[in-house]
Amino acid sequence: MKKITPTIATERSYTVEKEKDLPISSYFGEDTFNDKVMQAKLPKVFYAKLQESIEKGKKLDIETANAVAHAMKEWALENGATHFAHWFQPMTGATAEKHDAFIEISGPGEVIERFTGEQLVQGEPDASSFPSGGLRATFEARGYTAWDMSSPAFLRKNGIGITLCIPTAFISYHGEALDKKTPLLRSIRAVNDSALRVLKVLGNRKSKKVMSNLGPEQEYFCIDMDYFYKRQDLVLTGRTLLGAPPAKGQELEDQYFGSIRERMQSFMHDVEEELYKLGIPAKTRHNEVAPSQFEIAPIFEEANIAVDHNLLVMDKLQQVARQHNMAVLLHEKPFAGINGSGKHVNWSLSTDDGINLFKPGKTPHDNIQFLVFLLATMKAVYRHADLLRAAVASASNDHRLGANEAPPAIISIFLGDQLTKILESIEKGVASDASDKSIIDLGISSLPVVSRDNSDRNRTSPFAFTGNKFEFRAVGSSQNISFAATVLNTIVAESLDEVADMIEKRGTANAKQTVLEILKAELPKVKPILFMGDNYSDEWHAEAERRKLPNLRTTPEALKSLDTEKAAKLFEKYQVLSPIELKSRYTIKLEKYIKDIEIEARALHSMVSSLVLPAAIRFQGEVASSIAKAEKVLGGVDFTAQKNLLKRIATLVNGIDSSAALLNSKMESNGHHHDHQKAAEFCCNEIKGAMAEIRKQVDELEVLIADDLWPMPKFWEMLFVN
Repeated sequence: MKKITPTIATERSYTVEKEKDLPISSYFGEDTFNDKVMQAKLPKVFYAKLQESIEKGKKLDIETANAVAHAMKEWALENGATHFAHWFQPMTGATAEKHDAFIEISGPGEVIERFTGEQLVQGEPDASSFPSGGLRATFEARGYTAWDMSSPAFLRKNGIGITLCIPTAFISYHGEALDKKTPLLRSIRAVNDSALRVLKVLGNRKSKKVMSNLGPEQEYFCIDMDYFYKRQDLVLTGRTLLGAPPAKGQELEDQYFGSIRERMQSFMHDVEEELYKLGIPAKTRHNEVAPSQFEIAPIFEEANIAVDHNLLVMDKLQQVARQHNMAVLLHEKPFAGINGSGKHVNWSLSTDDGINLFKPGKTPHDNIQFLVFLLATMKAVYRHADLLRAAVASASNDHRLGANEAPPAIISIFLGDQLTKILESIEKGVASDASDKSIIDLGISSLPVVSRDNSDRNRTSPFAFTGNKFEFRAVGSSQNISFAATVLNTIVAESLDEVADMIEKRGTANAKQTVLEILKAELPKVKPILFMGDNYSDEWHAEAERRKLPNLRTTPEALKSLDTEKAAKLFEKYQVLSPIELKSRYTIKLEKYIKDIEIEARALHSMVSSLVLPAAIRFQGEVASSIAKAEKVLGGVDFTAQKNLLKRIATLVNGIDSSAALLNSKMESNGHHHDHQKAAEFCCNEIKGAMAEIRKQVDELEVLIADDLWPMPKFWEMLFVN
């Protein structure tokens, strides 16, 4: 394999020792306890029992658990692991792990490596310091991790340490979900049950399971590590709180899909090699729109595994970047004035016998099935657009949504001209004359052959149909995608059940006729959610208001949707989240929003006080001294320009100082800490505004002060010198 050896850091170049690359297939998944390893390591009887437990969700008996644990330990030791960890997803949005050595005392001064079924199946990390949103009292420290058999264990290599990581759910002493995985698993079960019910009423008795599939496209920025550590804001908040726009940004459109620089391609190569070892099917890499912005995208996987893999992708991006003396920025908007980063989550449903339920198909029967699932999705998004918006709400994503670079806060669906015409024809009960590709006559008892590529891409749509899947484009680059998938699965499960009720009520003797009648009746009700135009336009905002679609511009507005009777009934009905579990998510998201804004405000105040103002005052002194000396030597010469510069600097210094004092005062005056909703709204309406005013003045000051005195790297350096 190729070895990347850094040379002198200041040269920012890399030499490559040319060795022949091994085919990806030869090492794909070598760091995972995958099916191939299990078949080799486990006796057949225990392998069969494990597969049955995975496929049917059955509890694993202790004998099988012990056999699996022993095999897992032997495999891990063979690969250099010394510790194991239950790897879980607390409601911080990140991952967590507590490492335990395999050793146990076997005699005086002696140890033996041992790993039992009990240790594999359940762990007990201290839960006291993780956010719970009121699910438990501060003194209630117990939390339990439970092995998720459906996601393979893997080896995490960090420095010289190797740890066996076991994906797990995380629950409280009383059984409430303290994590993001547990609700996702419940939602996967819910949409499976509802989808199978619909398939059965449509006459499909062969499919036994329906999977929710995800394909998250991960965008990120990558800059030199030297610049990163010289920016307090990047280190503490993930984004630049100050910074004047560079003379060149992305307006030449030369970065998008451009030739990948040598240093970046070496980095990408190493990232992908690590991902392939973990069994993560990284497929696509390319330059994104903004300078120093990139994307990596995988092949579709089942939702639970896709979420775990995306978390590992984010981890590996940052880990490998450090080895290349670079820093990966996953924040949605690390640089003001240029495009931010999203995580377009492609979502679909498929059966265990290979049917993509969002693929239109080539026969009228397939099309009936497709249109039922399409209608259910439209109904779900129309009814619960507010929940989808809440699912992607965060302080960082607010910088991106609606900023004419990403979907607006208004959730709508794009279907494309062809599908739209077909639905309109069904609604009117007339034949379709849709073009593009071969379309047969659309009558009341038959449907057209819909081509796979039946729509253009609408990059402004938050929820777009792209041939055989939906692309949820509003998800933020730094976010754990599990909650967005949980919401999608749950709301679609509800709509599928409603459609199944309608079909059963009308009778299944003539399924095609029944479905067409239902479509004709239901389409007018959900049509307001469809929009084929430019989602960035002011006209759409006005039109969306006329259609009574929610436009939840900020996180505090959006999160209210989680604190409603409608949401509580939905999640409780499908046993995805109990009312108290849902309430906890609402509280935690508000707390996170408040803390994020407060951390940014404190970091900004610190940078202004300790870096910006001292540099400005120093330059102000130099200009004043220069003017005074020049006037002595050159009496009678007009120094208006120099004096105007000095006056402008002095005015900005005074303004920044006053604005910083105002920001500090607002932070101290936020007396709503016991009411999270009010505290979040105060942060949004007051503190963010005060921060914006400081930034405006500092950015103006930056272009006036001598470059050698400016105390932090500038945008042009970070974005173009790497």
